[in-house]
Amino acid sequence: SSGSSKGTGLGGLFGGGGAGYSSADLAGVPLTGMSPLSPYLNLDPRYLVQDTDEFILPTGANKTRGRFELAFFTIGGCCMTGAALGALNGLRLGLKETQNMAWSKPRNVQILNMVTRQGALWANTLGSLALLYSAFGVVIEKTRGAEDDLNTIAAGTLTGMLYKSTGKV
Repeated sequence: SSGSSKGTGLGGLFGGGGAGYSSADLAGVPLTGMSPLSPYLNLDPRYLVQDTDEFILPTGANKTRGRFELAFFTIGGCCMTGAALGALNGLRLGLKETQNMAWSKPRNVQILNMVTRQGALWANTLGSLALLYSAFGVVIEKTRGAEDDLNTIAAGTLTGMLYKSTGKV
């Protein structure tokens, strides 16, 4: 087939048509790590090169997330982690408690109850700790007007003190 043939009809889609773009057609087109998407698209690959930032930020905004924005990720991540670790612990405890039972529906129900109970308990505990830590961190940042490691240390210390305040020193 000729070098400038692009294929016609459905035969071109399934390999029965032309050979697609030749190297002469693409000469001088910088692909920067990209191969031509398809010889059937009427698109110049130069328009796909993105050399600017992906997001437009408001004037004066920085490119990093603040403590308040990260709080949502922290709380959700801790809840999900707690649920997963609690479920694994519940499975371990359920198998240990029912080891003398034969495999049956009552044993399966007991194991599932232990998994869900422990998963919810751990998710609630870690989520509450993350909520306290994030709230203390945001309040300390807004009070001091600075974001540094001292805020992180203070938020962690206050969270630990409040969490263990019902126990002995």
